[in-house]
Amino acid sequence: MACEHKSSATIEIDVQYSRSMLMTARRVHRDRGAPKPNPFPNISWALRRTARRGEGTQFRNILFAALFLPASALAAPLIPTATGTAWRYNMAEELGRGFSVPDVKPDAGGKIRLPVLYRIAGTENVDGNELLKFEMHRSGVVTNTDLLTVDERGILCSARVNVDGEFIKFNPPQAMIATPLKRGASWNFDGQAGDLKVHQHYEVIGEGDVDVPAGKFHAFRIHGEQTSPSPMTIDRWFALGTGIVKDVTTMRATNGDLLQRISLELADGPKIADRPEVKPDAAPKRISVSFARTRFGKATTTFSSDTPQIFARWKGHRLGKGAKVRAVWIAENLGEDFPPDYKVDEASAIVESPTSHGAFTLSRPDDGWALGDYRAEFYVDDVLVETVKLKIVK
Repeated sequence: MACEHKSSATIEIDVQYSRSMLMTARRVHRDRGAPKPNPFPNISWALRRTARRGEGTQFRNILFAALFLPASALAAPLIPTATGTAWRYNMAEELGRGFSVPDVKPDAGGKIRLPVLYRIAGTENVDGNELLKFEMHRSGVVTNTDLLTVDERGILCSARVNVDGEFIKFNPPQAMIATPLKRGASWNFDGQAGDLKVHQHYEVIGEGDVDVPAGKFHAFRIHGEQTSPSPMTIDRWFALGTGIVKDVTTMRATNGDLLQRISLELADGPKIADRPEVKPDAAPKRISVSFARTRFGKATTTFSSDTPQIFARWKGHRLGKGAKVRAVWIAENLGEDFPPDYKVDEASAIVESPTSHGAFTLSRPDDGWALGDYRAEFYVDDVLVETVKLKIVK
């Protein structure tokens, strides 16, 4: 169960500039029509940046909800709902090629493994309604707070608060579980999540035993498909009296390539637990950047002067809808031809998802890269969020 959706739109921006540092940009909708003619066909240096808006999930964290069936159908709640009740999960995150999470090292299999805690923190009044308040804790950060209500229809998600405190309302409230919960049951969500239109379909496709670190559980298997604003699948195992014991959410690009897969397995609980310490400065970076010789190659910051292309890959982690991502290219020390800290030029894009991502491609000039020190500065809404130093050598 999750207050979850993601958006997707693909644009292509070509930016070309000469040794005199002229630059222009053109936009091409990759899926709609051919590119416009290049206004500078004879310029030798090319910078291409592909920004995939929303091929990532704005609401990727899984919602573990307090669920009830009507009294006539079930005498006890589906899961305990006392304040302080917590579920501990083992999380494994797998990213598509060429992407990484800053300051987190993957295991030998390329997966990021972290413990997460989903805990009932009480209630919160929204528009006159007392909503259950569920917090997701990860590495000292509350990554999201889900605001839920329960009635005879099942469990509804009315709103969520993200890591930056942004309040996102679901209109109408999103049905996470529709009663009665049984094999063959299905339900849809057609509505708004903030400014985005979302369509999801859920179906209970089976029932059986599943093994997780916390033990063996008899669970209903729920399969979800999101078709708008972009593709996503959810496979979820729910055990009566316990809650979600396993969940796998998969996001793919429009061409089918894996963008992200998040798996959670119950490790302990549900049981009463203290609220973990929240570290005010532990929130993840808004954007991460890496450089490589190929689109999906190993990250590096040193390149030879004959390197055909340099790929500057970036990925958002906490970008707001409509945020402006801007890259500025600076030559720090290229000798007598350029003054120190010479601004080469810049390019920017407007994104629609917290996890939008893209890559800048710098093509080698005819006479090779000028030797020296460079840096790339990345800004979000004109605030400097990341700087990467580069060196060109013989």
